[in-house]
Amino acid sequence: MNCLTSKRILLGITGGVAAYKAAELVRRLRERGAEVRVVMTQAAQAFITPLTLQALSGQRVHTDLLDPEAEAAMGHIELARWTDAVLVAPATADFLARLAQGRADDLLATLCLATRAPLAVAPAMNQAMWTNPATRDNLALLARRGVRVWGPAEGAQACGETGPGRLLEPEALLDRLDGLFADGALAGRRVLITAGPTREAIDPVRFLSNRSSGKMGYALAAAAVEAGALVTLVSGPVALDCPPGVTRVWAEDALSMHALVQERAGQADIFIATAAVADYRPRQVATAKLKKDAATLNLELERNPDILAAVAAMPNAPFCMGFAAETDNLVAHARKKRLAKGLDLVAANWVGAPGQGFDSDDNALELFWEGGQESLPEAPKTRLARELIGIIARLYQEKYPQGTPQDLHAQDSA
Repeated sequence: MNCLTSKRILLGITGGVAAYKAAELVRRLRERGAEVRVVMTQAAQAFITPLTLQALSGQRVHTDLLDPEAEAAMGHIELARWTDAVLVAPATADFLARLAQGRADDLLATLCLATRAPLAVAPAMNQAMWTNPATRDNLALLARRGVRVWGPAEGAQACGETGPGRLLEPEALLDRLDGLFADGALAGRRVLITAGPTREAIDPVRFLSNRSSGKMGYALAAAAVEAGALVTLVSGPVALDCPPGVTRVWAEDALSMHALVQERAGQADIFIATAAVADYRPRQVATAKLKKDAATLNLELERNPDILAAVAAMPNAPFCMGFAAETDNLVAHARKKRLAKGLDLVAANWVGAPGQGFDSDDNALELFWEGGQESLPEAPKTRLARELIGIIARLYQEKYPQGTPQDLHAQDSA
């Protein structure tokens, strides 16, 4: 499958002859559904113009570290946070040396230091420069720090020599980028996810609901598919496209979501409850539109079933994770929720924090499980989802090293 759809890719271009291949790489990335932003060094602009990359990417090309317009909003940090992955292609020997030294003397090097996203470099240089011990030492240092080194290929070079040092072709780089998001950590596992709000009817035209956009749940569904899982998404009413590879079923209200989850939870290995399910629903639903005749209106509400707690209490319960949106005492409330519902993992976030939570593309999470906790700093929900799926995969494997929850239940029953 194509794992680059909707990914945010920051392409860095340094000053080598192979910079012309970046144009094709940008074009192919956009064909695969990625959003691309380009950062060029000063030397790169001698080989290919920013205008060309701007036309192909559909975005402004970034070239200056101290751009007054961008830096008014800390533009270099915004780019570092925005991206899902950074690829420097071509990466010259000079740039690799500066990156190994931790230099921040231009925009691209600064972004590479400031980002938490995966970083890959695709070297391109003369074959003698590639085999020079200084270059080899720099690459070994970068690899120890987690930088991915893709290539180079061997063949004829612009200088007339032949050997290693050619930039990998765009198709090969696309495949490497795609592989960043397809790690197979949940290969074959069945993941059930709820997302979005529910709508509890008051009359034929009115309902009680909340501000959930469903973005976190949908991001988790996409990340789980990338990790190799078979994903079913039980979604409340949202305005989001179904992620590729995900089976989606719709639920209007809490009772219908509860029923749909109960039908599927017994076959799930992992259940992730991100939906903001209404705690209460009107006891009686008017059959005709209520008129505003009176100065006040009283609604009698009754509790909805607790979907997450019900799944966690099943005899062959899947690995269960829930979310806790809090306005105060986040740590205490999140830990209490995990214990009260018997959950394997809880992800808590502050409601109302600027730029985070409901309706936002970004969030920050505090994770709690038995014997551990971890903070995921503010980042796009798409990136948080991939980090979270990685943690879920690790905790799941620790809990079920010998098989799925259903396998173990069958062994106990035999």
